[in-house]
Amino acid sequence: MMLSLEEGTLLVKTARKTIETYLRDGRILPRPRVPSKLLEPRGVFVTLTKQGELRGCIGHPLPTMPLIDALIDSAISAATRDPRFPPVTPEELAEIEIEVSVLSKPETVKVSHPKEYPRHIEIGRDGLIVEGMGCAGLLLPQVAVEYGWDAEEFLSNACMKAGLMPDCWLEKGVRISKFSAQVFSERKPGGEIVERKLLPP
Repeated sequence: MMLSLEEGTLLVKTARKTIETYLRDGRILPRPRVPSKLLEPRGVFVTLTKQGELRGCIGHPLPTMPLIDALIDSAISAATRDPRFPPVTPEELAEIEIEVSVLSKPETVKVSHPKEYPRHIEIGRDGLIVEGMGCAGLLLPQVAVEYGWDAEEFLSNACMKAGLMPDCWLEKGVRISKFSAQVFSERKPGGEIVERKLLPP
């Protein structure tokens, strides 16, 4: 189910308020009153960038809890629990742009041979989840667009995100799933919020 810009704006503003409250007071923001669509189970990721560089990105790939609850948890995690970065400081938050990606339910890509995977992946529409050998990795749809990857490069980088070899997607024991996302972003820290269009018009 598609969200309106107003609903997406509410998600991004809630993510910022959640992070501000947690960094300042050490408490979790109570669930705000939201439209019914934001109470439906959805996957969601919160991405933080500072001066164009990634500063944190964590989320819930699967629709296991109400969207607004998953958002609040993901916002705190992106700011304080991403193992790639030190926790965001309260002063630093004023320099950070927040992006919220609301995911569709992942679907397994079914092929008769792994070499067919690239034909079933559309850059700008699909995000990827790679699962195999006890590992899993996820890349959001916008990542392939930002790096200019083709479908094979996207698959290889998703494999590496899972801690696997780049060509693991060619092995039959590896499962590839794809999903789409609506992406809502701040134009500048705390500024206007827009819906990002990843596909060309």
